[in-house]
Formats: sequence, C-alpha cells, structure tokens
Amino acid sequence: MPDTPYLLAAVAVSAAVTWALRALPFAALAPLRASSTVQYLSTRMPAGIMVILLVYCLRDLLLTETRALAPVIALAVTVGLHLWRRNALLSILGGTAVHVALASLVFTA
Repeated sequence: MPDTPYLLAAVAVSAAVTWALRALPFAALAPLRASSTVQYLSTRMPAGIMVILLVYCLRDLLLTETRALAPVIALAVTVGLHLWRRNALLSILGGTAVHVALASLVFTA
C-alpha cells in the first residue's frame, strides 16, 4: 500500500489536471466570443447541424419500403409540432415517442 504523502500527491495532481481540463475551454474561447465569424456561426450552425442529422438518419431509407414509414411519420410529427408550438424540446420528445411507438408496435419486422 502506498504511503500517505504519495496518495495525497496523486489526488492533488488528479484534481489539478481535472480542473485545468474543465477550465481550459472557457479560457480559450473567451477571446473568440467577440468575433464576427463566431457570432455568424452561432446563428447558422443549429439549423445546419439538424439538416446533417436528418440526412444521416434517413440516408439508408427507401421510401418504397414499409420500414421507412415510421421515421417519415415521426419526422412529419416533429416538424408539425415545432411549427405549431415552436418548442424544440416538445418537438424532439414528441417525434421520438412517435418513432419508438411506430417502430416497436406497428412496423415490426
């Protein structure tokens, strides 16, 4: 069993590294907050990321297959909920619930 000073030093080094790794992103990004490029990307990236996720999730689906109906219906519910309520959390949870229900109860293979 290691002695007490060694254990204290190991805990201190681990704590310092953990703290530094958590604080580093905030310290590195602070000067970038005033950048016009970062401000532009902060308004455009969420929609871009959602489009990329949509294409990634639906890329292998053939619309002629029955199994494609669950994600397509869930996508329609998600878009409809978002256009109706303008609440991202409600849209995501509603679309996910519809997809899970359809995929596991209706369109089982």
